Amino acid sequence: MKSHTILKTKNLGDLLLVADEKALTGVYFADKDHSTRWKKETKLDSKHPILRQAAEEITDYLNGKRKKFSVPLHFDGTEFQNSVWKQIARIPFGETISYSELAERAGSPAAVRAAGTATGQNPIAIIIPCHRIITKGRTLGGFAGGLDRKTHLLKVENSTTNLELKA
Repeated sequence: MKSHTILKTKNLGDLLLVADEKALTGVYFADKDHSTRWKKETKLDSKHPILRQAAEEITDYLNGKRKKFSVPLHFDGTEFQNSVWKQIARIPFGETISYSELAERAGSPAAVRAAGTATGQNPIAIIIPCHRIITKGRTLGGFAGGLDRKTHLLKVENSTTNLELKA
């Protein structure tokens, strides 16, 4: 059975962290609908070692003390989703790419909308940094956690230079 804990953050609100025995499987914004499912399907365990590691690493990241994550991850999507999420994970701290560039990197240059949809379904927010995906016109685009959170995460990374901070 999977376990969960809640990480309280100052600027992002509560984060729901989900893990199995070997890896982190989810980071969700607790005020969004999809987090309700995980609260029901998992047991609360604030001492779970992977959840503790994830909470510590995310806190360090938000406080400007970490640029990379080392917590073990496991995501289970379609082949295309997994390809998109792997490419998102490769975007360096402080950098952004467009949805079209993401589709190209995932091996499907014509699948820009599908890459955007997969980005929105990313199960491990922040650590798989979907906030680093923006539009070709250098605007924010969308974000499952809300554009205020996306803006905050980009500011944590000082990557708002040359961005139009509006949808």
